[in-house]
Amino acid sequence: MSAASSNSARHTSEEGEGLASERGSVQQLARLVRLPNLLIMGLCLVLVRACLLLPGAPWWQVLAPSFGLLALAALSVGAAGYIINDYYDVKIDAINRPGRLVVGKVVNRRHAMLGHLLLSGLGIVVSGALSPLLGVVNLGSALLLWGYSVRFKRVALVGNVSIATLTAALVLLPELQARTGNSAVWGYALAAFLLTVVREIIKDVEDMRGDAQHDCRTLPIVWGIARTKWVAGFFLACLGLLVVGAAYNALATQRPVLGGWLLLLVLAPLAGLGQKLRRADRKRDFTALSTWCKWVMLAGVLSMTVIGY
Repeated sequence: MSAASSNSARHTSEEGEGLASERGSVQQLARLVRLPNLLIMGLCLVLVRACLLLPGAPWWQVLAPSFGLLALAALSVGAAGYIINDYYDVKIDAINRPGRLVVGKVVNRRHAMLGHLLLSGLGIVVSGALSPLLGVVNLGSALLLWGYSVRFKRVALVGNVSIATLTAALVLLPELQARTGNSAVWGYALAAFLLTVVREIIKDVEDMRGDAQHDCRTLPIVWGIARTKWVAGFFLACLGLLVVGAAYNALATQRPVLGGWLLLLVLAPLAGLGQKLRRADRKRDFTALSTWCKWVMLAGVLSMTVIGY
């Protein structure tokens, strides 16, 4: 092989390694800000506005610039929250999720903190420019996310309720901007709150090993797994009753598609979740339950698309 051919092959190999490294870095950054979660959050915001607040409105009105700025602000605060959570959880995640560690391994801790501050600041400033109320809500969300990462998540039930409150606030943001007075938004916000509490409790059981080694006082550590499952079951039962009420109302008001959706795609999986929760006793069981909660939440969000049928 000639020297020119050898150099060409080496350059090609180096370019391939560089592209692979770049793709790997992008994937790690996407994991840091939980890109799939952000996409679901964005979908939720769009569906709340399109299906609940402005049903039948043209897309140019639904996706108005002011709403686009609101979505940008909300997702920026959400991404900042994921970053700061990983920033303070490096040691715990090294035990619970060693294969998914990003801060301190791929992203420098100082850069992570800078990214958190910039994204939080962007979200607060943009939403504040839209309206003082939205600015206050996003400021409160950013502060609550910081408090959760630093302290709240280590206190039994406090961290779970904090994240659930933030999830409910996300659902309410489009209504706080549009001020339509639609009561259905509050029902969806309550459902999001209850399901998020259940999922966060399940995640605490899943992460017991790392949490216990770093002096966290989460619900399963303080009360034990058996009683923790009863607490999760209580919130799950409350959610089930809410869904039953919503399905009954849909059927009573001649909306069979929505009623059937809620019964088959939300309530039935919730019942299955309850059965599996009762029998769960290993980490992989609770990992599967956490994923199950995500699918139920997605089904609930998509039910907005058939709310008029």
